[in-house]
Amino acid sequence: MATAAFVSVSPFATSTPRSSPSISHLSPPRTIKFPTFYSNFLNDLSTTVSHAPSRAAIILPRATATPSYAVSSSTVFHGFCYVVGDNIDTDQIIPAEYLTLVPSNPSEYEKLGSHALVGLPSSYSTRFVESNEMKTKYSIIIAGDNFGCGSSREHAPVALGASGAVAVVAESYARIFFRNSVATGEIYPLESEIRICDECKTGDVVTIELADSRLINHTRGKEYKLKPIGDAGPVIQAGGIFAYARKTGMIPSHAQ
Repeated sequence: MATAAFVSVSPFATSTPRSSPSISHLSPPRTIKFPTFYSNFLNDLSTTVSHAPSRAAIILPRATATPSYAVSSSTVFHGFCYVVGDNIDTDQIIPAEYLTLVPSNPSEYEKLGSHALVGLPSSYSTRFVESNEMKTKYSIIIAGDNFGCGSSREHAPVALGASGAVAVVAESYARIFFRNSVATGEIYPLESEIRICDECKTGDVVTIELADSRLINHTRGKEYKLKPIGDAGPVIQAGGIFAYARKTGMIPSHAQ
């Protein structure tokens, strides 16, 4: 089975499972602030969770499957990248025929990931997930403009997360995809300050350092500045908006 590569470049990093990251070093805010471009549609998430019924937390939870990578405590991602162009829509990320798969079921969560980006046109000669494999070897996706456009299906970021990918670096996003990525906690939607997808090739070895908001392409010897993920980062690291809300006391925990 192919696995996505992860190597921490920090000498102080320790590997922790993606399903249970620690955010104990963060001061728990009562409201959530996001990058300016997305504030108009994301800053209402704290209101949403405060009125959400308890069952809403299981709409699209992360299944308890063994991940193919580890996220370090310093939040550094390292691995092969997969490069796509502009206007990659949700039908290309996960075609409608696979929406019957239930992400809360671990086996179906794995199957969903195996079909990630299967809807790309034939001009993409390299498959994101190889046939007969369940995981991708490309842990980072680099994209152009308007990534995640199309329908509002939450399965799109979930499929990418289930495949073993940890981050997308795009020139820009469809707003609903960005929101769903944060809400589900499945993948980091990072923005580049320039059009990186024209300067990287599928298979390049790259590192993302969230603390410094930068991407390093080791294959080509180039470094790129990323836009800060802001307070969306801790939400994703916690496992999604409901998990974050419980950790910070915004809504009651399951034990209460």
